[in-house]
Amino acid sequence: MILGLGSDLCNIDRIQASLDRFGDRFETRVFTDLERAKAARRPFTKAGTLAKRFAAKEAFSKAVGTGFRAGVFMKDIGVVNAPSGAPTLALTGGAKARLDALVPHGHGARVHLTMTDDHPWAQAFVIIEAVPLDPDANR
Repeated sequence: MILGLGSDLCNIDRIQASLDRFGDRFETRVFTDLERAKAARRPFTKAGTLAKRFAAKEAFSKAVGTGFRAGVFMKDIGVVNAPSGAPTLALTGGAKARLDALVPHGHGARVHLTMTDDHPWAQAFVIIEAVPLDPDANR
């Protein structure tokens, strides 16, 4: 069952302006170390790489229904890659607690994430799905 859906559209030039104005202070406040390392390996598309991740964080906050309040902080939402290479989210702190609170008993959460960019826009969609912990439960 679908628990939440969120989307966000982010202007890459706005992220670049924040990088230019606030530099490391902006990056460390918003992005995880892993996200920052990935962006650093892409110097020509750093702002686009970070903008997609910014949009993913916003989309998740909408999918859980809180925005960035009730203990949900940007840095608690990290974009990572599954072994297949598909993007997904690693959650900590309040973001993980909020997700856990949404999941019905006997279910686990599966977070689906897709991101794209085409300058000057970056976009992300998040779908949160509850899946039965017992695979035979729906038979």
